[in-house]
Amino acid sequence: MIETNSLQFNFSARYYKIGNATTAKKIWFVLHGYGQLAQFFIKKFNVLKEKDVCVIAPEGLSKFYTHRNPDRIGATWMTRENRLMDIDNYITYLDSIYHHEIKVAKEKEVTLLGFSQGAATASRWAQQGNISYGRLILWAGIFPPDMHFDQRKDVLKNKKIIQVYGKTDPFLNDSIIVEMKDIQTKLNVTPETLVFDGGHEIDEETLSKLF
Repeated sequence: MIETNSLQFNFSARYYKIGNATTAKKIWFVLHGYGQLAQFFIKKFNVLKEKDVCVIAPEGLSKFYTHRNPDRIGATWMTRENRLMDIDNYITYLDSIYHHEIKVAKEKEVTLLGFSQGAATASRWAQQGNISYGRLILWAGIFPPDMHFDQRKDVLKNKKIIQVYGKTDPFLNDSIIVEMKDIQTKLNVTPETLVFDGGHEIDEETLSKLF
């Protein structure tokens, strides 16, 4: 008989940062999409360094070769295999970064931004994490369907939530938009919506409107 077992152990993981979290008044946690690496994703937010913003880019804990060419490596936040443990692990990881970087949260304006797959990750972290923040931005992604719709949905109450996507984003079709609105209704949230001329990407001009 085969048994499934699990254990806890010390695990080291990297993350990237632009700016100083101690001196900056505004801190953005930016979570990449599927198959991206944080060291490249964070470069899309270079414009923020001139705005007295510290940008922190965590990275999915699982890496893989994205093509047959082993030079291309990406990261993912989770897969459907053992997904609940993956979610617990990345929330613990994200909480650890948060508390390492932010000593006095009430003095900071904290934004969580998730792009594509990172939008689902940011949503779960926003609801389940041991953190304080004021704003959640879902860029080219939506709340995942496994959000908590019971008492935990109140965690999102009084948070500023912004939905951002490109008009030509191939991943946000009509059925996804319908699903997005249905989940928002269940969560009793009404996000602001910001739509730009573009696709599945971080648009710098649109980003500048979110300061």
